[in-house]
Amino acid sequence: MQPMRTRKTDEASSSSSSSSSSKRWRYDVFISFRGEDTRKNFTGHLYVALKEAGINTFIDDDELRRGEDIGAELVRAIQGSRISVIIFSSRYADSGWCLEELVKIMECKRTLGQIVLPIFYDVDPSDVRKQTGSFAQSFHKHRDTDHNKVQRWRAALHEAANLSGWDLRNTLDGHEANFIRNIIKEITRRFNNTYLHVAPYQVGIDFRVQAISECLGVGFDDVRIIGISGMGGMGKTTVAKAIYNEFYDRFDGKSFLERVREKQLVGLQKQLLSDILKPTKIKVSSVAEGINVIGKRLGSLKVLLIVDDIDSVEQLDALAIKHDTFGQGSRIIITTRDEHLLNTLEVDQIYRVQPMEEEEALELLSWHAFKNGSPNQGYFKLAREVVDYCGGLPLALQVLGCFLGTRSIGEWESTLGKLEKIPCHEIHNQLKISYDGLSDDYERDIFRDIACFFIGMDKNYVTQILDGCGFFAEIGIKVLLERCLVFVDEKNKLMMHDLLRDMGREIERAESPKYPGKRSRLWHPEDVKSVLINKSGTEEIEGLALNLPSIEETSFSTEAFTNMKRLRLLKLNYVQLTGEYKYLSKNLRWLCW
Repeated sequence: MQPMRTRKTDEASSSSSSSSSSKRWRYDVFISFRGEDTRKNFTGHLYVALKEAGINTFIDDDELRRGEDIGAELVRAIQGSRISVIIFSSRYADSGWCLEELVKIMECKRTLGQIVLPIFYDVDPSDVRKQTGSFAQSFHKHRDTDHNKVQRWRAALHEAANLSGWDLRNTLDGHEANFIRNIIKEITRRFNNTYLHVAPYQVGIDFRVQAISECLGVGFDDVRIIGISGMGGMGKTTVAKAIYNEFYDRFDGKSFLERVREKQLVGLQKQLLSDILKPTKIKVSSVAEGINVIGKRLGSLKVLLIVDDIDSVEQLDALAIKHDTFGQGSRIIITTRDEHLLNTLEVDQIYRVQPMEEEEALELLSWHAFKNGSPNQGYFKLAREVVDYCGGLPLALQVLGCFLGTRSIGEWESTLGKLEKIPCHEIHNQLKISYDGLSDDYERDIFRDIACFFIGMDKNYVTQILDGCGFFAEIGIKVLLERCLVFVDEKNKLMMHDLLRDMGREIERAESPKYPGKRSRLWHPEDVKSVLINKSGTEEIEGLALNLPSIEETSFSTEAFTNMKRLRLLKLNYVQLTGEYKYLSKNLRWLCW
């Protein structure tokens, strides 16, 4: 089974969206239109119908627009609207003001998850998409406008015209009243849904949703189980929520079981049954009973089930996750940090969530830190450094973006300096969940050895060393690969995300923050030199590495190793030792000097 890989650029906008709290949205609907074309007829009638339906709608009443730059209040209205309705009339593109509105609306769709619904009132959607017909005439009037601005307008028109909307010419009777009635019905349906909140800023999500959607094959009658895997903080749950929002209304029943790892099995069974069979209430008193009830009651239903953060076979069994449990056309999506569970279940496809690319990551950081798609003046270099530190991990970008947002340049610099020595607590704790989930000390020791000493080394060579330590490295490294804690590159070298490396090393540092000699692994040059100079090493030390850039005048006495009785890994580069070798541990299994 080959894992899917996804392109990491954010080129296309999906129609998926998430609802948010009432505090997030100032308006339900924002209407973009050219006043001279439709204010006193279609747009006016639509606005009245929306108000009568109880939908809080923003409409711009200023009829005398001058220039092209839209005001700050209008920008806030667009950003604060859950849905934007764009009424494309024949002379819509005459107005630079309207086109600037459109550019902002499409930006909010990409970054805020805003729903965009186009209405083609008296124009062919193809003319909007390709800027032909009356739209070609309109752009002829903008021939003296800045080229880059015109290109933005054209791109926004093309993107908006590709969205699902309404074309008055395609209605059966051509009556505007019925046309408006259908629009109100659809918008009302959008508000009476079970959308999940996806993320404050949905950068980089659309294309990932599209990639998973292609293998889901919603609409076909088979039953498919798709796995979404990746290290902690990579955005698995976020993508799964966006998928749920995209497809939930195409199924007889739907359920999103979040953070399964943290919940009791009977409670999960009850939630699954309640979500799909509501308002019917099903009593479940034991896991065994719940498995039977799920099979009997859901076996004929076409369901969308998303099981988030699975970490054991028992959870899969309790929820009866199998191809023959649910009705034809059902789709089950499982997110996990452990690919072994997905292989055990024989899922149809595994989608590995990849780190964000640099520009994508910079945009996400900027939204959280500056409430804008790019860094504020003076912060660009620092923002780049934070992005480099985060290594494309969305969790880290969000956490550090929120933390640094209102801080001075000096505070950004101080934070970056601190992160070089101590990882961010919130990020560390999320990543450590995967480490804590390892089944035994052998696997944990292998992970910590790799984090401190073996990143970038040949997998077979490292396996041989760790087998020499009695760690059963073949299966141990396999488990780390399945749990996305390490990966092997095309040259067979063991690699690890920088933040996972920092998490592993922080576990070591935390063993004895003030006394390096009492830690089990030492790799930081200053800590190692301190221990060797002061001869403060203890029996706790199992591995030690000192990499100097060149031969230094300072030499270290071998007597510093006297108390390191359990030392099994020793790596010294450009290090001068004096004294006898009898002080080195007899437990050494790897000496690199």
